[in-house]
Amino acid sequence: QVQLVESGGGLVQAGGSLRLSCAASGRTFSSYAMGWFRQAPGQEREWVAAISWSGGTTYYADSVKGRFTISRDNAKNTAYLQMNSLKPEDTAVYFCAADNLLMHMSRNGKYVDYWGQGTQVTVSA
Repeated sequence: QVQLVESGGGLVQAGGSLRLSCAASGRTFSSYAMGWFRQAPGQEREWVAAISWSGGTTYYADSVKGRFTISRDNAKNTAYLQMNSLKPEDTAVYFCAADNLLMHMSRNGKYVDYWGQGTQVTVSA
């Protein structure tokens, strides 16, 4: 089992920045691929970014490419999502995810094994 706890969400103006953190406990964090998903009201959950267990491979949704950066610190059992140049359409609940397979970090995450509880990000115009 892996327990994931997100933090760092909040209210920010358009063009601003936030950094989300995902603290993991339980089984070996460094053996898992990590990802971030988000869900806006009335919409399906969507994949945002993913990172391999080593941190050597990262992927981004087109909607956030060039603005968001995913990273991880295996010594601290923590994954991060740095969000810059935020837009009102980035408003959503952001979820941290962990899975043995990087390929599961896609679409709506239906195959992901572990989820955090989510953190709200609100971007005002």
